[in-house]
Amino acid sequence: MAELQAGVRALQHLTSTEPTADDRVAFARVLGMDLDPWQAAFVTSGGRRDLLNCSRQAGKSTAAAILALHEALHVPDSVTVLVSPSQRQSSELFRKVVELRDRLPHEPELLEDNRLSMHVRGGGRVLSLPGSEQTIRGISAVSLLIEDEAARVDDNLYRSVRPMLAVRNGRLVLMSTPFGKRGHFYQEWSEGGPGWSRVRVPATDVPRISPGFLEEERNALGDWWYRQEYLCEFVEAEDAFFRDDDILGAITNEVQPLFAQGAA
Repeated sequence: MAELQAGVRALQHLTSTEPTADDRVAFARVLGMDLDPWQAAFVTSGGRRDLLNCSRQAGKSTAAAILALHEALHVPDSVTVLVSPSQRQSSELFRKVVELRDRLPHEPELLEDNRLSMHVRGGGRVLSLPGSEQTIRGISAVSLLIEDEAARVDDNLYRSVRPMLAVRNGRLVLMSTPFGKRGHFYQEWSEGGPGWSRVRVPATDVPRISPGFLEEERNALGDWWYRQEYLCEFVEAEDAFFRDDDILGAITNEVQPLFAQGAA
């Protein structure tokens, strides 16, 4: 009798989740989430490189958590890695994954379940890693890598985690608000080439954020912080003596060097 009941539960789980295996928007609805158009486009995209330049409270963490949970449930032997400037921030994103998992109509069977990782039987793993280049090496065959607060992640950490994707040609997601014209998030956004899918969602496009609140924030934060945190603009660092555009404008290939290269 127990075996029969277990079989019925397994069949119920299969029939309830299988239709969402290839439809992440339907999967989000099962979780009680109505996605914004940009979120729906992101989770259904088949691209391998994503840049999410989104305002605070635009929903980028929720969209990324849906993607991570779907990967763990429906891609056998998948490995999803969450990184950010600190373990606390990585854990916050992982907590969103767990909160969404708890909304499932049928709880998945877990081989591993703790505050930093989980492993779904028949599916994949989700790992939350600290923001330290020295402590994350050794993980391979990553199918999905999500870097949160990417504008504040150390460039050496970014260079260290990218090779994790090599074996499975995994998907890389960098998401953040800007933090000056510096670092790999800005460089990939401005110079990364056509291989990246770029999504910009300023707070003025988020219906949940009122114009009155934004006006208060502009007055409270000042122009430099407001334009980055809410308008998703890459602006000059506050302590920069020269603007980046002025420096680039002063460089030319028409002026020959005073001394030939290699001259004594």
